[in-house]
Amino acid sequence: MTQRPVCTRVLLKLSGEALMGELNYGIDPERLRVIAREISQVVANGTEVAIVVGAGNIFRGVSGASQGIDRATADYMGMLATVMNCMALQDALRKLASDSRVLSAIHMQEICEPYIRGRAIRHLEKGRIVIFAAGTGNPFFSTDTAAALRALEIGADCLLMAKKKYDGVYDADPEIHSDARMIEHITHREALERGLRVMDSTALSLCMDNNLPIMVFNMSVPENIRRVLQGERVGTIVTSGPDERWKA
Repeated sequence: MTQRPVCTRVLLKLSGEALMGELNYGIDPERLRVIAREISQVVANGTEVAIVVGAGNIFRGVSGASQGIDRATADYMGMLATVMNCMALQDALRKLASDSRVLSAIHMQEICEPYIRGRAIRHLEKGRIVIFAAGTGNPFFSTDTAAALRALEIGADCLLMAKKKYDGVYDADPEIHSDARMIEHITHREALERGLRVMDSTALSLCMDNNLPIMVFNMSVPENIRRVLQGERVGTIVTSGPDERWKA
């Protein structure tokens, strides 16, 4: 990249499914390497990057609860699964000589640092990639909500929502409606009122209340993170008003 990035600091929300590649479960090492390489490149170009990783490739709290596990217990199990994903991502970044830190909302001092807001910001200022593990540390909150919360806490310019399959936000569920059309720009409020699948409603409300832009794009398309940070309109932009950083 040669163009100056449009964001100084971003939070990237990766779904656990994004790490699966073509697998049905777990982590695809090659897909992990590709993601780590993209992240390393954007950091090298001057953008500070923090990451929240989901756990859908290993365990979902909601699914566990539907199978008879107590909801709070299932959510804690999901938090532990995110730590596994975060450690795998850190290992992939380390192999690319990219300095990173895993900060967990649940204290696990033998394997990662505890989440402290000031420490996270300091790591970012030093050019390190910060990977937030264990969601918010509380049951009944998704990793989407963790991403919105951490983005606001660290003063991120934008929340990047990386999807595994879809190019952005659609006007209907594309898995059900073959004629669903992608929306290029929408406001937080409209997305909430229409019940569109940007992120869960708690996370979306948090972004709306604090005017945090959200860029929803397909992580499976090579270099989409780079393109977003160069100001290209990739996927769907969700804002409270016009944002001149991304071209129409």
